[in-house]
Amino acid sequence: MISIFYDTTLLNMPVFMLSDEFIFPPADFARHDGLLCVGGDLSYHRLIKAYKSGIFPWFSKGEPILWWSPDPRLVLFPSNIRISRSLGKKIKKGTFSVTMDTAFEDVIRECATSRIEAGIDTWLVDGMIEAYVDLYNRGDAHSVETWQKGRLVGGLYGVSIGRIFFGESMFSRESDASKIALAALCFHLQKYKFDLIDCQVTTPHLVSMGAEEIPRQEFLLQLNSSVKKKGLSGRWIY
Repeated sequence: MISIFYDTTLLNMPVFMLSDEFIFPPADFARHDGLLCVGGDLSYHRLIKAYKSGIFPWFSKGEPILWWSPDPRLVLFPSNIRISRSLGKKIKKGTFSVTMDTAFEDVIRECATSRIEAGIDTWLVDGMIEAYVDLYNRGDAHSVETWQKGRLVGGLYGVSIGRIFFGESMFSRESDASKIALAALCFHLQKYKFDLIDCQVTTPHLVSMGAEEIPRQEFLLQLNSSVKKKGLSGRWIY
């Protein structure tokens, strides 16, 4: 059962309150800012259900769990990755080495730490980190790591279901380290014929690398097709 909840901090605009059942309201019912519902938990089955429904969790410390489905949606088609000339030179030169699924927890914790150090709120509270590490241990979440002289200097992580990758966050300790991780991910996903990367919300950084906005309805139609395809579970090797 799902009930209506009024957020008194945002002009009494209604959102849905989740129950203990692993169900979500249709993503099309999200508010204009993308917020759809509140509550529930970060259990494995609820998270998988959310991603398959075009919904993701995003909240700050001290807030209840908030679930979102923005319109438009930022996506990156793997073959559309945009590699600048300078980035291409770094890739060819081998300035960084790249691995996958070798340091997942380190990557997610670096994503949180880098935001805190920059004075930015992070949704990567302990409960979120534990939930995604669980997804990784089950073979549904993956990381890309960028290394320089044996030091982890960049990376990203996300969730893979069917032939779609749901990007969650990235970090960079050295210039272009996260861009190289994203480029490596795109090359990997092209090899296995993935349809797209869900980038969730628009950032200049992702747009500069080829990401584009599409209407939520178009995203949901693609999502419905992609998640039904045979996935690439288990540890990934680059």
